Amino acid sequence: MLKGLTTAALAATMLAGSALVASAQDFTIRATANSNENDEDYDGLVVFKNFVEQASNGAIGVEMFIGTQLCSNGAECLQGVADGNIDVYISTSGGASGIFPFVQVLDLPYLMADDRVAEAALQNGTEFMNTMKNMTLEASGGMIRMMTVGNTGGWRNFANTKRRVASPSDMEGLKIRTVVADLPQELVKALGAAPTPIPWPELFTSFQTGVVEGSKNGITDIMGMKFPDAGLQYVTLDGHAYMGALWFMNNEKFKAMPPELQRVVVDGFYQLQQATFASPKRKSIQAYQDFTAGGGDLYVPTPEEKQAFKDAASPVYDWFKANVDGGETIFDALNASVADAEADIEAARAADLN
Repeated sequence: MLKGLTTAALAATMLAGSALVASAQDFTIRATANSNENDEDYDGLVVFKNFVEQASNGAIGVEMFIGTQLCSNGAECLQGVADGNIDVYISTSGGASGIFPFVQVLDLPYLMADDRVAEAALQNGTEFMNTMKNMTLEASGGMIRMMTVGNTGGWRNFANTKRRVASPSDMEGLKIRTVVADLPQELVKALGAAPTPIPWPELFTSFQTGVVEGSKNGITDIMGMKFPDAGLQYVTLDGHAYMGALWFMNNEKFKAMPPELQRVVVDGFYQLQQATFASPKRKSIQAYQDFTAGGGDLYVPTPEEKQAFKDAASPVYDWFKANVDGGETIFDALNASVADAEADIEAARAADLN
C-alpha cells in the first residue's frame, strides 16, 4: 500500500517540509490515538505535548486527536502518516502488522519475563530497537519512522468463563478469542485451545452466548469492557505478551525540523514512553481489586507452571521465523536485547544486595 504512493504526493510532502523550515521554525504536530482519555496512550500524549511545547519554547505545537477523528484503523492511520496528513500515530502490533509484519515479534509469548526486562529491552539504542527502526523506515520507503515503543495495557493474560487455568492442559478445547491474524491463532492452537476470531465490539455478547469462552487481554481492558458481567471469571497471570505501543511519526515532518527541535521531539518520546510504562501499573491495581471483589478467580502460575506454558508455546517461535517477513532478524534482535537486559538487571540487583 505504502509503495503505491505517487511521486507527486511525495514531492508535495517534501515541499511542505521545506516551507516549514522557512517559517521561523514554527511546527505543528498532529498526533492521534484511536483510544479514549482513560487510556495509557492518552496519558503518553499529554506528557509528550507538554514536554515538547515547553522544551521548544513554543516553536512546536502539538494537536491531539483522540478517538477516530482523523482515521479509524491501523492501515488507514498509517497511510495518513505516510501521506503527511497525520504526524504521529500509536498502534498495537496487531494494528500495524499488515504493513510492518515484523512488529508481531512483540506478540510472541514468554520472551520477556517482567516489566523490568521489557522496559530495558525497549529502550531506544538497544539492538532490538535499532533493528525495528531500520526495518520500519525501509518497509515504508523512508516515509514512516518508529519513534519509540511504550505500553498500552500492561501484559496479556489468558482469561476464560469456564475454569482456572494452571497448566497448558487446562486450555484444552477452550474457545479463545483472537484477532484475525495468524500468529495469535498459532499460539492458541499450540496450547491446545481453539482460536476464534471475533471483532472486539462483539466480544461481550460472545462471552454471554458462549461463542467464545476466553480471551488474551490485559486486566484493565477486561475490567474496562465489563467482561466479568458477561461471565469472564477466571484470569491466569501468565503474562505471555507485553502489550507494546508502537509510536510512529511522518519522517518528512521530523527531518524538516532543525537538529535542536529534532532533539526535543526525541526527548519528548522518551518522556511519553516512561509515562506509558508507569500508567498501566497504577491502573491495574484497582482493576485487579475490582475483579476479585466481584468474585473473580485470579491465579498466579508458579515458575514451573509458567515454564510449562513456555515449552508448550515454543513451536510458535519457529513458525514466526519461517512465515513472517523479517521474522528471524527481528526475533534474534529481541532475544539479544533481552539477554543484555537480564544481564544488566542481575548485575544491578547483585550490587543492591551486596
